[in-house]
Amino acid sequence: QVQLVESGGGLVQAGGSLRLSCAASGRTFSNYAMGWFRQAPGKEREFVAAINRNGGSTYADSVRGRFTISRDNAKNTVALQMNSLKPEDTAVYYCAAGRTMVNTPRYYDYWGQGTQVTVSS
Repeated sequence: QVQLVESGGGLVQAGGSLRLSCAASGRTFSNYAMGWFRQAPGKEREFVAAINRNGGSTYADSVRGRFTISRDNAKNTVALQMNSLKPEDTAVYYCAAGRTMVNTPRYYDYWGQGTQVTVSS
């Protein structure tokens, strides 16, 4: 079992930045690929970014060049640095742990409770 707790969400103006963090506890964090997903009201949960055990990463086209995912296996944390935020980035952001770095939610075994990000225009 892996427990995930997100933090760092909030309200920011368009063009601003936020840094989300996800703290993991339980089984060996370094064994898992980690992903960030988001869900806006009335929409399906969508992939944002993922990072594998060795630090390789992948991004959704909508955030590539603006967001950066990173992990610290010594501290059992994964972060999402979000720059140049847009109103369409507004959503609840979820951290997830899985066995492989993929962009499909159903392949992730553990999820955090989510943190709200709101970008005002």
